[in-house]
Amino acid sequence: MNMTDHERPGVYSSYDASAIVSGSGAGKTVGLVAVGTCEEMGTVIPISRQEEAVAAFGAGTALTELVRLLLLNGAAAVRVVAVTGTDDYADAFSALEAEEDVGIVVCDSGELTVQQALRDSVAAASQARKERICVVPGGQGEDVSALVTRAQAINSERVVVTAPSPQAGDGPRVAAAVAGAIAGESDPAIPMGGAALKGVEDIAARYTDNEIDLLVRGGVTAVENVGGVVSIVRAVTSRTKTGEASDTTWRELTTIRIVDDVIPTVRNSLRSRFNRAKNTEQSRNAIRDQVVVELENKLSREIITGYDAVSVSALADDPTVCLVEFSFTVAHGLNQIWLSAHITV
Repeated sequence: MNMTDHERPGVYSSYDASAIVSGSGAGKTVGLVAVGTCEEMGTVIPISRQEEAVAAFGAGTALTELVRLLLLNGAAAVRVVAVTGTDDYADAFSALEAEEDVGIVVCDSGELTVQQALRDSVAAASQARKERICVVPGGQGEDVSALVTRAQAINSERVVVTAPSPQAGDGPRVAAAVAGAIAGESDPAIPMGGAALKGVEDIAARYTDNEIDLLVRGGVTAVENVGGVVSIVRAVTSRTKTGEASDTTWRELTTIRIVDDVIPTVRNSLRSRFNRAKNTEQSRNAIRDQVVVELENKLSREIITGYDAVSVSALADDPTVCLVEFSFTVAHGLNQIWLSAHITV
């Protein structure tokens, strides 16, 4: 039974009635690339306090404001690369790729080509075992249809496209606030829908249910102002297709966040414990036991809901390689509650 055809998170209900006679419920570090001026243009500048941003980029500047929103909403620290224009973004993204502790990257550009370059940079860093996602703003004044078109042109589980951006400067501010909130949530399985955003109270957007449907299904993460509180409606990635086929596998942001939590945890655990081990049956059994320990920890914390088929073997073609295989099921966030009330009159 479908209680609603809409995608907006919430508590939904229905009822029926009948007449009868009788009857008897840690924050992550964020990388930021934005237009600004400083003494070290194009280099990574570590920022951990707002005062440091003011000293580096000036008081009242757009770049300093983005840093403020990141820190205010939960980022543990910010790695900033200031650029002068569109031509500088690619080099700035490359500079952030070398950073080991960056978990999220955000940029201020609404240019699609720049955002696609950031997508490729984030994917490359993740392939190099520096897993991360990025958050980008919608283009200036884009409506729902244009935002969906933008997300489809990016189409990556590692890219979050935010809305709205109806006024000058709002797009990057929304993206920074969302990135900060994601960075501040230590449990990757908790959905970001409903998370309040600080410092963007002047965002006046409010979407209809039909508009939310289009945005969510189109890979756009919307924020809206309800009762003076600006919050994320539902956090999704821009990945809506595999090839030309529609695919919702990576739609929820929690999915990629859980993957980026589980895989590096297992990898780092094995690296620290088996740095100089022999590829023997005894070592492989110990490796399997350690993988199970890490997966059990994720299971107990409800980051995953199950795991199976943990196997460790020596690679037939190369006896110096140990192949570790396992499967797991990600925990799903609670986006909607459906109430079905049966009333007796």
